[in-house]
Amino acid sequence: MNIGTSSLHDNGLLYAGWNQDQGCFACGMENGFRIYNCDPLKEKERHDFPDGGISHVEMLFRCNYLALVGGGKNPKFPANKVMIWDDLKKKHVIELDFSTDVKAVKLRRDRIVVVLDNMIKVYTFTQNPQQLHVFETCKNPKGLCVLCPNSNNSLLAFPARRTGHVQVVDLANTEKAPADIAAHEGALTCITMNLQGTRLATASEKGTLIRVFDTESYQLLHELRRGTGSAQIYCMNFNQDASLLCVSSDHGTVHIFAVEDPKKNKQSSLAAASFLPKYFASKWSFSRFQVPNQTQCICAFGSEPNSVIAICSDGSYYKFLFNPKGECTRDVYAQFLEMTDDKT
Repeated sequence: MNIGTSSLHDNGLLYAGWNQDQGCFACGMENGFRIYNCDPLKEKERHDFPDGGISHVEMLFRCNYLALVGGGKNPKFPANKVMIWDDLKKKHVIELDFSTDVKAVKLRRDRIVVVLDNMIKVYTFTQNPQQLHVFETCKNPKGLCVLCPNSNNSLLAFPARRTGHVQVVDLANTEKAPADIAAHEGALTCITMNLQGTRLATASEKGTLIRVFDTESYQLLHELRRGTGSAQIYCMNFNQDASLLCVSSDHGTVHIFAVEDPKKNKQSSLAAASFLPKYFASKWSFSRFQVPNQTQCICAFGSEPNSVIAICSDGSYYKFLFNPKGECTRDVYAQFLEMTDDKT
């Protein structure tokens, strides 16, 4: 979640993002970065830079390496550089330079993936990174890209050159031709993969439909309806076994869909009528909750069964619980920016 200097909250928060299994989240600040345990909420690490801001923080599970990109009113590093930070040594140990600004970085134990405005570069994760691949994309200002962290699956998915399409590459077998998935007609606004790399979910700038694909056959498995009015999708995440998907948008709602058992989702009583438009057959979320003030947020499933966490740009943290009927209750509320590492 890139918040940028245009934030109305004036709390110094520039970026918030999950680690690979959503057990932690990282924040880029106008004066450094912070790392939090997600559930239960606890500040794990804080590093203040008196001389500048961080606009992107990418974690590698819970290990000591982070990818940092400078940003904000007074960037700590140039926006066209990726700095690999060793949090044990408290300094950057690898530096990568580019001719244009870095939009995002993805890490796995053996690869560094750097997302630029219309290309993606893949490097070895070594002391002197070697460039392995360059992939062209359509214009990608959001830095959309998802890298499967599973050691048995090296899939990389990103916007293809054709608008609305997703390209899927197997980094362990680049002899194999990349797959091209015609996901949407409009430009992509969000993509995500489950932890095992077997499912890919996509949303377009219209934001009404989420599509779920199988990454082996590239077949469309599910079409899920978020709503009727257009919306900007901020975040999507599967739960650990990919049976559920949560989705947050600028309408201030977080929707929860059943993916493995779509019968749990809501559907119109007119769904079976073949003479009616496709809209009536849509599968709607079986549960949803509202984030106060329609604040920009990222969402993920918590460590507790049937729980969802929302991290908001105003510094608020929410944990909601839902039951099989879809009834939702707020369980925890906190202001994570006001915490310290000895206070939960």
